[in-house]
Amino acid sequence: MRCPSCSEPLSMSERQGIEIDYCPSCRGVWLDRGELDKIIERSAATAPAAAVPVAAAPSPLGPSPRHHKRRKSFLEELFD
Repeated sequence: MRCPSCSEPLSMSERQGIEIDYCPSCRGVWLDRGELDKIIERSAATAPAAAVPVAAAPSPLGPSPRHHKRRKSFLEELFD
């Protein structure tokens, strides 16, 4: 199969049971029928419950020197 945008051959990758066709040239991502629905369903199932944001008081010493690594979402893991 060829990329609809640039006509380069598409590469196929399987991530978490979903086949994803992508173009290594233009970096386009192409999904077959039903694959987007699977991605959305799995994303909703793994999404954390929304918490009410609480505004923290600013630190008198400035920003914290520690940086915490953000956990990847389902979609980030799928398209890394």
